[in-house]
Amino acid sequence: MDIEELRTFVEIADAGGVSPAARRLGVSKSIVSRRLLRLEQELGVLLVARTTRGAALTEAGATFRDYAARACAEIDVARETILPTGELCGRLRIAVPITLGTTHLAPVLARMARLHPQLHVHASYSDRFVDLVAEGFDCAIRVGYLQDSDLIARRIGPIYGKLVASPDYIQAHGAPESPDELITHQALMQGTEAWQFMNGDKFVAVNPQGRFKADNAVALAAAALAGLGIAWLPDRVTDEHVASGALVPIMTRYPTPPAAAYVVRPPGRHPERKVRALTELLIECFEQAPDPASVG
Repeated sequence: MDIEELRTFVEIADAGGVSPAARRLGVSKSIVSRRLLRLEQELGVLLVARTTRGAALTEAGATFRDYAARACAEIDVARETILPTGELCGRLRIAVPITLGTTHLAPVLARMARLHPQLHVHASYSDRFVDLVAEGFDCAIRVGYLQDSDLIARRIGPIYGKLVASPDYIQAHGAPESPDELITHQALMQGTEAWQFMNGDKFVAVNPQGRFKADNAVALAAAALAGLGIAWLPDRVTDEHVASGALVPIMTRYPTPPAAAYVVRPPGRHPERKVRALTELLIECFEQAPDPASVG
């Protein structure tokens, strides 16, 4: 029984059809269909019922899916065990945020591919929270403050940030000097998040209000540059604008505690070696980045 046919069937089952499975695997729909047909012929049963609306697992297919997934996982573990240290193969499918992802994380993924020429790295850039299990990702990079979930997270480094506003906004509306004063200002936010500040050794949380929201820090920076309000943004997004004077740090007597970047993966017995290797590379990348508290 061909392992690629088993993997393809698991992808069809998890993705909900031949077409989405082909997109996940990065191959043509015809290849996926041929692999499924050969597997069904070998087993002598219909695994997937084709309809005009798509495809659905038969009773036999639903039963066989779990056995096929376990077999693929065991083969992956066996392959990693016998391969020389550092030699990774197969596919690494990772969800990466657009913010920081294309500029700061993409070079790490490129390095991962260069170090492991037999590994296929498939990165999907989006600021939405993907469903790792349903969408077939090995892992994801999440930035900020993690929400409670069943996912397993590994912290890879801090994300430093600050409150900023444009000189035009400050001239027109003033700059808040304490967390309480933020309530009277326009906040630029991703959603309904709370902002946290340090008052000595105590945490202070504020729920700001604003009419402009975006799920991307670069878009929020553009809004801040346009004078629409105050934003909490990562230093890596604002450093250039602060250096030029286009954005001004505000409320500096109340610093924000650092957020963090994490690698998250679905729950399981242990992380695959390819996920561990990527995690170590990312930790190394963050360790090499300067701590803003020690600069200047």
